[in-house]
Amino acid sequence: MGAAVLAFPGVRSVRSTAAARPNVIIVLSDDQGYGDFSCHGNPVLKTPNLDALHDRSVRLTDFHVAPVCTPTRSQLMTGLDALHNRACCVPSGRNLMRRDIPTMAGIFKSGGYRTGLFGKWHLGDAYPDRPMDRGFDKAVWFHGYGLQSEIEFDNDYVNPRYLDGTRVKQADGYCTDFWFGEAIRWMEECRRKKEPFFVYLPTNVPHGPLWAEEKYAALYREKVDTPTADFFGMIANLDDNIGRLEAWLMRSGLRENTIVIFMNDNGGTVGMKTWNAGLREGKGSHYEGGHRAACFIRWPVGGFGQPRDVTVPAQIQDLLPTLMDLCGLTGPGGAAFDGLSLVPLLRNQGPFPDRMFMVHYGGRIRPVKYEGCLIWNQWRLLKGEELYDIRTDLAQTRNLANQYPDVLARMKAFEDQWWSEIEPGLNEFIPMVVGSPVSNPVLLTSNNWQEVDVDNHRRVGEAAGGPRGGPWNIQVERDGEYRIELRRWPFHTDCPIGSEGPRQTVSGRPLSYSVKKISAAGARLIIDGKEHSTGVKPQDLGAVFRCRLAAGRHIMQGWFRDARNEDLCGAFYAMVTRI
Repeated sequence: MGAAVLAFPGVRSVRSTAAARPNVIIVLSDDQGYGDFSCHGNPVLKTPNLDALHDRSVRLTDFHVAPVCTPTRSQLMTGLDALHNRACCVPSGRNLMRRDIPTMAGIFKSGGYRTGLFGKWHLGDAYPDRPMDRGFDKAVWFHGYGLQSEIEFDNDYVNPRYLDGTRVKQADGYCTDFWFGEAIRWMEECRRKKEPFFVYLPTNVPHGPLWAEEKYAALYREKVDTPTADFFGMIANLDDNIGRLEAWLMRSGLRENTIVIFMNDNGGTVGMKTWNAGLREGKGSHYEGGHRAACFIRWPVGGFGQPRDVTVPAQIQDLLPTLMDLCGLTGPGGAAFDGLSLVPLLRNQGPFPDRMFMVHYGGRIRPVKYEGCLIWNQWRLLKGEELYDIRTDLAQTRNLANQYPDVLARMKAFEDQWWSEIEPGLNEFIPMVVGSPVSNPVLLTSNNWQEVDVDNHRRVGEAAGGPRGGPWNIQVERDGEYRIELRRWPFHTDCPIGSEGPRQTVSGRPLSYSVKKISAAGARLIIDGKEHSTGVKPQDLGAVFRCRLAAGRHIMQGWFRDARNEDLCGAFYAMVTRI
């Protein structure tokens, strides 16, 4: 399978020189389901390094994330429910965290830790929402949800384009190998300086496109269909990198005093047809298969006792208060969390509070009441009327609402109260900031369109989103003259408005997606109801406007029109520059 498993014959551990405070490493995989582990019973996929980590960890076997990726990440970073921190959707302009709340990285940094991100951020591409703005000292990352998002478009899993802070670079090799290699190199620097570190290592695999290295996919070619073989191959590579990380921890002497957490970010995808661990449905669903995730937590000197399963329901929002307790960290005054510290469970110190908690996110467009799952011990309440006991019916085939009216009433009352507290802020969009001296110009993309779903290169290629696209919420920091350029295709590709867009990746791989070519003759820009128009030609890269904008909040929308003044499609990209 590649790299050796965790036993590592011949690798000797040296005495740790780390400070008393533990180091922390969180690895978060993307679109790997609960069933995509051999330790969870998968009959085809082999994950020996993840299995070994599982065997040496406290396993939260009833652990819940959001059904999709942005809200899972926002909940991890803030300890708050996604609808509470506001980054609750992948597209539709509901994908930025509130800026008045602390983040996990910021709390670790304030507590004297070095903080590093290596991989997928997906909580904002521009100031003040980049990882460097939210507490990370080091950020090796990329824009969008992945290497085929609407902004990355022509990126590749081999030799990917990435950012080192704000500098655009191109890696050498496979993406997962690169993220782990950069993380290990940075942690080694921290070790030499005797600085405690917090590392967040969210991979973009095995999220599609299914671009696996053939040496890994070949292990499964004769066992499953081609997409699943590629999917399993991507996980096999990730598993080898878990082994690579463990080998470094052993060599460095840091293994004993490092907290390692491994999780997946949402329900199953491609691998579900092979094995879904008995769960109902997968990614995007509020049934159990959409949000039950693996969570392995290991800290050899942390007083956790023997590796074991913890069956009490827990959620990703619990991890920030848990790590604060374990590492002796304090948040800013008034900081509060929707999660609870799991230390009593990890250290087997006695009873844990009986509680209910919500799994809810914004769907594709906007949050809707009762489109969530309320969890209370073994009970699951969905759609306000479906009640399941997952201890006797993991597959959720029997609705017990009529048989347990008291349970249903109590849970529904909790959900109603929870929603009443969340609902007033749901339409307060977090605006994109433009005109700041910290970052000028600023790129806006269709992923930030309010309540319109265009977040990947295929949707952009199809010119989806309606004839006018969607509006951007912007916050102008300084009065002044602004140059606003609208484009059909990503700025970095320099593709004309009337072209088919980029046709290959940065590594030369052909791009295959449907393209709706447009015959644009004009462009229109509306800011707070005031219209601006200009003519364009198909060979132009974009349409340029100059406007005077006052500091404050604005609604901006741009689109292209044909020679008959009929609307064609939204401008999927806009560059806003204070001049």
